[in-house]
Amino acid sequence: MLVLGISAGQPFSCRPLASSPRRAHYTNRGGEATRFPPRGASSVSSPQFDGGSLRSRLSWRPRGISPRPGASLLPPRRLAPPLARVSSDSSASAEFKEGGSQETPCFWEFITSERVKVVSMLGLALALCNADRVVMSVAIVPLSRAHGWTQSFAGIVQSSFLWGYLLSPVVGGALVDYYGGKLVMACGVTLWSFATLLTPWAAETSLWTLLVMRALLGVAEGVALPSMNNMVSRWFPQTERSRAVGIAMAGFQLGSAAGLLISPIIMSRTGTFGPFIIFGLFGFLWVLIWVSATSSRPEEHPQISMSEIEYIRQGRKQPISTSRKSEKARVIPPFKKLLSKWPSWALIVANAMHSWGYFVILSWMPIYFNTVYRVDLRQAAWFSALPWVMMAVLGYFAGAWSDTLIQNGFSVLSTRKIMQSIGFLGPGIALLGLNTAKNPTIASCWLTTAVGLSSFSHAGFLVNIQEIAPQYAGVLHGMSNTAGTLAAITGTVGAGFFVERMGSFQGFLILTSFLYLISTLFWNLFAAGECIDIDGATEEPSLN
Repeated sequence: MLVLGISAGQPFSCRPLASSPRRAHYTNRGGEATRFPPRGASSVSSPQFDGGSLRSRLSWRPRGISPRPGASLLPPRRLAPPLARVSSDSSASAEFKEGGSQETPCFWEFITSERVKVVSMLGLALALCNADRVVMSVAIVPLSRAHGWTQSFAGIVQSSFLWGYLLSPVVGGALVDYYGGKLVMACGVTLWSFATLLTPWAAETSLWTLLVMRALLGVAEGVALPSMNNMVSRWFPQTERSRAVGIAMAGFQLGSAAGLLISPIIMSRTGTFGPFIIFGLFGFLWVLIWVSATSSRPEEHPQISMSEIEYIRQGRKQPISTSRKSEKARVIPPFKKLLSKWPSWALIVANAMHSWGYFVILSWMPIYFNTVYRVDLRQAAWFSALPWVMMAVLGYFAGAWSDTLIQNGFSVLSTRKIMQSIGFLGPGIALLGLNTAKNPTIASCWLTTAVGLSSFSHAGFLVNIQEIAPQYAGVLHGMSNTAGTLAAITGTVGAGFFVERMGSFQGFLILTSFLYLISTLFWNLFAAGECIDIDGATEEPSLN
């Protein structure tokens, strides 16, 4: 909590809570802000302003009490003190320091803000996303024994998720850019919870039905990360986006840990398919809460304060004047222009390498510990779950550190290069260390280091998607995810065949370390930190 407070700004001093009203305010010609009447009051006419003084015909009274005949309709002279100096022709924030600079919210304001509630819900969705995904990593061991599957065939069963995941990111990203992250995320969680719930039935029906159901799970989960990125770009100012992605991706990693830890326990009491049913039902519950309690944009949220809305707006770059009509008209994204930019390819290569390492570890580490160290299923799940907890912790730390560097004057490009270099070189070195481990405890330490440091990529390429092409963040994320999925399929299936041919995992880990090094060099040569020219514009378009 201390790290969260420090990264949010001023952990030990907050402005009075009265400075964050839950109701809108007007600005008179003199530049002073005044609010609507307090709760419990009703207005009968709109305020009118004359010069720098307030001359309002706004009358107010407690509900249920009629005014006395002949009583003045003028409000009391003493109104609430001005909240901020707000220009009548600009959307400046209500949170400013003395010299006109934007004031960083304190710890309490940050964690209780509506934007943090929204990103926390995104984190829960991503936790369910990964929990539904990794259940098969635990169930594959008893299923392989029951059906006599070889290691290479077990890799095909696990990769069936990725075949579905390959199909949806680009289309899903375009839908996210068009309809917004709230609707697309709700549809995605509904579909993948349905696929998870039906997996036991599919496994008992036929092998092909099981493969199709796992592919359907992949199709639905392909929209999760583009939806998350879309919501973060709308709900957070630029100086808080790395931290917000860190919070959301912490849920993603904790979902892996929860799935790997809880699934063996549930299986021991309910059978192999118990976790699929429980996680599927939790997904439907999440959708009900998401649809009723969140909004696609801050301006549409019924509970958000006006000061928080203005703080979010002020934290974005100055928008280009773009009408909603023209925004909606871009149904087909400019794929050719996006692919003609080196920064786009830097993102694609980074996502591909991150997915290669991530999915190989996610899919094969339970089998790795079971095969190499002769650790039973529950212990293998424990050793495999521990790194994801570290990834969640370090992922938030990387986001907070990244935001702090930018606030302290580091360029966005330098910050992204630092984060991504740690996110690739760290795991590459740790996997080499994993090759030398002689017992499962040391191996778990190296594995924890590799997975934990890979979370720095979330403050590298994952946030960079919003920065270089914010108007096409969804589709660009989808394109890079497709490349990542192809790399993940190659790595997941290839690891199984490599182990069968070579007889060990060591050679494959060395290959993965070498690929991490090459990807680091490519990123540092071609990454960008600012919006690239796609539509003849180099600034962030309005998200309103």
